[in-house]
Amino acid sequence: SQGSRQAIDRDITSFGEELRDLDLEVVGMPLDDAAQADYTKALDSYDGAKQKLSTASSNADVKRIAQIMEEGRYAVACVKARVVGEGHWGGYAAKARVKGEPAPEHRAPCFFDPSHGVSVANVSWAPPGGAPREVPACAADAQRVRTGNDPSIRMVYAGQRQVPYWEDQQHAAWAQGYYGRY
Repeated sequence: SQGSRQAIDRDITSFGEELRDLDLEVVGMPLDDAAQADYTKALDSYDGAKQKLSTASSNADVKRIAQIMEEGRYAVACVKARVVGEGHWGGYAAKARVKGEPAPEHRAPCFFDPSHGVSVANVSWAPPGGAPREVPACAADAQRVRTGNDPSIRMVYAGQRQVPYWEDQQHAAWAQGYYGRY
């Protein structure tokens, strides 16, 4: 559907920006074999998603691209677990250090917006007028929910109004690609 295709196109663009930022964090750093493999997988996911989008013609294509993006975002989380930047000043990357944490658990993407990346915890959340349920959340959304604030929900147009992505059938293939394995 058009909605799923537009959503995955936006995700590819934001993932490219995320990879650019990651590149600034790790530039000039010696990466161990595992971090290098994850970094290469993230870059390959981005390239593969862009290439597949150029020929996508069905919901199944969009679903597969979302699966590629989910794998790429997990690879980025793995790189970040092993390496972290100290900061950027005036456009110059400061000295980075090895973080050395093990790869994070391969969890579902953040329920509120899969472009937030790999979830870090499940939180109890209820949509307006709905029953509470356990949903996977990124660190920022988990903190928002735990402190009584609203999570950062991916809103999409359904006709003339904006709704959470899960309320719009036009985004079903896109969502299935991210969450189907979970």
